Amino acid sequence: MTDQAAAEKPSRFGEFSRVPRRVRWFIYLLSFSAIGYGYLTVIISAYLPERGMSPGSVGLILGAGGASLVVSAIPLGMLSDRIGRKWIFIAGTIMLIPALLAFAVTEEVSLLVLAGILGGVAEGGFLSTWNALIADQTKGDERNAAFSLSFIVSNAAMGTGFALPILFPPLQSALSVDSHALHVAFIFITALLSIVTPIGSYYLLKDYKEIIKEKKSKGEKWDMKPLLKFSGINSLIGLGAGFIIPLIPTWLFLKFGVPDTLSGPLLALSSLTIGLSAVASPLLARRFGNIKAMVLTQALSTIFMLSLAFVMDPITAGAFYLVRAALMNMSSPLGDSFLMGIVPPEQRGLASAVNSLIWRLPNSASTVVGGMLLSSGEYSLPFFIATSFYIAAIALFYLVFKDVKQTE
Repeated sequence: MTDQAAAEKPSRFGEFSRVPRRVRWFIYLLSFSAIGYGYLTVIISAYLPERGMSPGSVGLILGAGGASLVVSAIPLGMLSDRIGRKWIFIAGTIMLIPALLAFAVTEEVSLLVLAGILGGVAEGGFLSTWNALIADQTKGDERNAAFSLSFIVSNAAMGTGFALPILFPPLQSALSVDSHALHVAFIFITALLSIVTPIGSYYLLKDYKEIIKEKKSKGEKWDMKPLLKFSGINSLIGLGAGFIIPLIPTWLFLKFGVPDTLSGPLLALSSLTIGLSAVASPLLARRFGNIKAMVLTQALSTIFMLSLAFVMDPITAGAFYLVRAALMNMSSPLGDSFLMGIVPPEQRGLASAVNSLIWRLPNSASTVVGGMLLSSGEYSLPFFIATSFYIAAIALFYLVFKDVKQTE
């Protein structure tokens, strides 16, 4: 270590002491909404079918949310670059609350579709502002540490939301209430927790002066090439992942007979593991640089993903999946930090929205194909296809960006 590096090494709280105090609190405040979002995911995808709702209706609710996200994210990103991001972020976190509460008061499909649409717009407001707000308030090593801390906190909070149903059997016995009453009660509890995010963010950011995009002269355009290159390559990861990663619980059930009572906790544990793995992200970035650190962790993750095609028992499969998820997502905060460092500060809201959507669209499409492959008894082929896309994306990313420098 050089003398300069030694002088820069934080003396307290490890790498995260580099994160500015206001940014740290901003990240912590998001955890309250993230718990609610994680629990809402369980309600829609797992509990509604238990209540007798058809898979088609569940898909319609999820699809409506996805469609509203696609429609709203880019306009909200562009608007946030024009008028400021904090108000759109706060509005998005507020909209999550009625979207969540709707699932406590009705099981009417048409009304829940509207709630799904509202939730999609709320997520669009978040995706188009969160990374930009963090990037605007950080630079250099601060930014890597901030995105890693954000990744850890949000995944741990969502994992907590995923895991809440684990509490229900003992609570049912202790309180002598039925499962439905507990599910509804926890919707109200998580909605109440979610209120903390917009209220706390308002007071935290009320004196924060944002970077507002200046109107360009006629004929002057933003250089979109770095964003489109990054997002285009990232979409290959999304496309490959869609063939199997969202379908891991389905694969575990079809191949090994693992029920959702075990695969659900596995997802919660995975979310927590993913978050904790990001502790190493800023350390790897300081040691190898963002690009090499991302390539290294993604390549190692791909090895474990390919290995899943050959495992013969569910315990090994679960262990390999956890390692794969931790390694792959260790690169996520570095990727967010890198993208925010290669686009102009006044373009970060749009960049966040575009990158999220370009990843999500092919991911959603390939998940449909992956489901069809599993239904036909192809339990290994989805892993082989996903691996090929991962290898192509990792190689392209290194070749295209290995010499690109981030701005402060």
